Amino acid sequence: MKVVADKELCVGAGQCAMVAERVFTQDDSDGTVVVLKEVPDAGEEADARQAVLICPSGALSLDES
Repeated sequence: MKVVADKELCVGAGQCAMVAERVFTQDDSDGTVVVLKEVPDAGEEADARQAVLICPSGALSLDES
C-alpha cells in the first residue's frame, strides 16, 4: 500500500494529521498535507486508510498495487 496526496486538492483541514500523525503532517507555510511515510508500516495502515476516508477534499488516496 502506498499513500498518495494531491496538494492541489488539499484544503488544509488537518484531519489526516490528527488521525495518522506518523504518516501525515501539514506544511507550515500553507497548511496543506505532507506525506511523512509513502509506505506506512503495518501498524499504521489502518490509520492511513481512515485518513483517506475522512479527508474532506478527497486529496488522499491509496495505491494498492
